[in-house]
Amino acid sequence: MDLTRKVCMLGDFGVGKTSLVARFIHQSFTERYITTIGVKVDTKLLEVGEHSFKLVLWDIAGRNALDLARMSYLQGASGVLLVADGTREPSMRSAVHLFMQARGELPDLKAVLLVNKFDLLEQWEVGPAALVEARRIMPVFESSARTGEGVEAGFAALAGQLS
Repeated sequence: MDLTRKVCMLGDFGVGKTSLVARFIHQSFTERYITTIGVKVDTKLLEVGEHSFKLVLWDIAGRNALDLARMSYLQGASGVLLVADGTREPSMRSAVHLFMQARGELPDLKAVLLVNKFDLLEQWEVGPAALVEARRIMPVFESSARTGEGVEAGFAALAGQLS
């Protein structure tokens, strides 16, 4: 049975949401910063266990809170992929806040957190305690859109929750 699942990408500006989608969908990365205005939609077919998925990814423009427009993008979503920038600790708090806001609207929403820019580990501000705390709420993966580390695993973990 084929399933279609809508997943929204949420996080602050510049955390790497668009780059993670490009890595996941096209196995590509660019150093050029591309600002998302509004929302960009991509799809990918996945096989998870016995299920075939059409994952519809909504890459929503970065923000540390959901306003009415962004909240409307969540309608019909089965899951959210939250993104924080490991080199910017405030983006971690924003990602958790965004999840709580989204869950307030959609209580059954599934979630995974990607803490991005693992390739810049020596510059990370997000410490082990923050990762442990976040893991109490949802699965957390260290990722790098540049190298691809943790990207497939994070998306696969969310897809697994959606089956």
